[in-house]
Amino acid sequence: MTPQMRAALKNALRTGAILLVFALAGTTLLAVTHDRTEPTIARSQQAEQRALLEQVLPAALYDNDLLASERTLPPHDLLGTRKPSALWVARRGGEVTAVVLQAVAPDGYSGDIGLIVGIAIDGSVTGVRVTAHRETPGLGDYIVRSKSAWIDQFAGKSLANPLPKHWKVAKDGGAFDTRAGATITPRAVVKAVGGALDYFARHREAIVAPPAKGAQP
Repeated sequence: MTPQMRAALKNALRTGAILLVFALAGTTLLAVTHDRTEPTIARSQQAEQRALLEQVLPAALYDNDLLASERTLPPHDLLGTRKPSALWVARRGGEVTAVVLQAVAPDGYSGDIGLIVGIAIDGSVTGVRVTAHRETPGLGDYIVRSKSAWIDQFAGKSLANPLPKHWKVAKDGGAFDTRAGATITPRAVVKAVGGALDYFARHREAIVAPPAKGAQP
């Protein structure tokens, strides 16, 4: 091996060693940063989730930790879900007083509309919030509470008020108002909320009963 080749090999090894040191240092830094920030991120996500649940359930209805009450439900047509979803159970004095169900309106104008639906033990809606959507800004996004009070009209409604045949938007002969020029979006939300109420009515006993290991309502 010529002196030039030995020098080139030496430089290559030195460069490789430097890069390895930097890679190890970078990996270590990322790991330490992740370990330190993960608890903070988790607490922030929990706080956001708790605040969202509080928007659909009056505080007077429960004295338990809603986040700790979370159960997993299998996909169901009435909930519009194609993958497992969440159920939160509200209790006061140990008695079930309400639930919050995740639901999906799969037939929104621009695709899925994610929802959470609060339902009192008597089957009436305590609140509804949109958690995700891709509706047209300025036209279909009024379903979001921060932009409009439209979603509030579900509070107090049940499968008996109005009757199932009136769980439609006004344009279709139902009891729920819409905005001119934006019927598809609210139609999908009304159907999804009605489906969540139907799901609760059909599975009420299983939901209210203490969860058994491996059992799903």
